[in-house]
This record gives sequence, C-alpha cells and structure tokens, in this order.
Amino acid sequence: MKNSTAGSGPKRVTTRTIAEMKRGSSKIACLTAYDYLTARLLDQAGVDLILVGDSLGMVFQGHETTLAVTLEEMIYHTKAVIRGVERAMVVLDMPFMSYQASAEEGFRNAGRVMKETGAGAVKFEGGERIAELVRMTTQAGIPVVGHLGLTPQSIRQFGGYQPRGVSAGEAKRILRDAKALEEAGAFAVVLEKIPSSLAGKITKSLSIPTIGIGAGLQCDGQVLVVSDMLGIYEDFHPRFVRRYARLADTIRTAVGAYVNDVKTKKFPSQKESY
Repeated sequence: MKNSTAGSGPKRVTTRTIAEMKRGSSKIACLTAYDYLTARLLDQAGVDLILVGDSLGMVFQGHETTLAVTLEEMIYHTKAVIRGVERAMVVLDMPFMSYQASAEEGFRNAGRVMKETGAGAVKFEGGERIAELVRMTTQAGIPVVGHLGLTPQSIRQFGGYQPRGVSAGEAKRILRDAKALEEAGAFAVVLEKIPSSLAGKITKSLSIPTIGIGAGLQCDGQVLVVSDMLGIYEDFHPRFVRRYARLADTIRTAVGAYVNDVKTKKFPSQKESY
C-alpha cells in the first residue's frame, strides 16, 4: 500500500473524511474485496470504503455461512487487499469467535490485526453487548465500525436470513444498540436488512454515518458484496442486490472459447509463440 502525500497521489480516506461526508450529505460508497486485483480496481473506480468481509467464507471459500472464517484468514486476505489500495479506507471484519468470548480477547485480536495488516479500521457485530469492547478498542486508537440488524455471525441463532427490526420491540433494541455503539466511540455503523423507515430513524438520530445493506436509501452510505453486484456469485440473489454486471456469463464464455481454441489447435498462434 502506497502512502499518499500532498501532490503525490489521491487523498487518503480516513475516519475524518467519513464523518465529513455525513455532515456534507455526501453518500459513502463501500464494497467488499478479498484480493489485491479486485481491491485495486475498486480503489481506482472511486470506492470510499473497502470491507474485507468475512463474507469471503461464502463467496471465496464456498462455505454455507461466514462462521468458518478464521482470524488468520482475515489477516491474510486483508494484507492482499491493502497492497492494491491507495485512496480507500480498508475495514477488516473481525470473524466469529475472535471477540465474542471476552472484551479483552477481542481487544487483543483487534490490535493484532491492525499491527499485522495495516488496515484502517475493524468491524464488530453487535450493539450494547459489545459496547465495552468498542470503548476499549477506540480508546486505544483503533477505529471501529459497528454492525446491526441481520448480523451473519448470529445466523444460527436467527434461524435464517429474514429481515430484522420488523417488530416494534426489536426495532427499539436496534436503535438502542446504535446509540450504544456511537457512545462507545464507533465512527460508523452498518445496518443490514432492516426496514428503511427504521434505518432512516437511526440515521437521523446518530452523528456517525450509517452504511446500509438492504436498509434503504436514507442511510449515509451503501455496501454490497462485490461478487454479488458484479454477478459472479450466483448461488442466491437477495432482493437488495443490484447486479451491475453478469461476469459469471462473461467468464464462462471466455474460458469456453479458450478451451475450444486449445483443443482445436487455434491457440497459440505463430505471433503468440517464441
């Protein structure tokens, strides 16, 4: 990852940049990335935040959930992503059981990944129950993003991917959790698969930005899994995903043409040989 100085490259996105975007009503664009090449392309295209999500367990490793991803795997992928980024802020997802056992363990693991990867921030799932962890982490100088609503690391408890915050009771709890994260020092919070009206209420009640995924237009920013929005991951198509390309079809067509050319001795040509 190259360090940008005045006049030598793009201005680095920081927590201050993100805060200013909310105050200036400038929407925050976020996508996931798990490798150097993808991260480089996203950064060049102007993405503000790049999340090295534990979603890599599904779209990169082929698991049914995010639960199998390890801390070492998150560190490995984040190191690769960091090398491709000059402007965007890189946020690392703290994986399942890297912080749930105790605030102290989560704090140590967050410090480890910041030291080993060079990431700009870490992300934790949860609200009031992790407030002390968020407080410890931010007070040590580590920026934190929260995550509320449908939290994938709790999918076994939820029993499925249904929207959260639909009932009045759960909506109040999510709002309370959001305020707890803000008070603990988080600089942003992801709101996943909750009613847009609730996301709007939370966004207006917080001084920190909200980043939605399946939470409507009123959030301060949006995030999608890059494999979903590019049409590479085809196992399911959530309602909140807009496919901006269908790269799976493009890749299959290109590889099929290559296979045919090899088998029919059309590749390599004389010009492609030494």
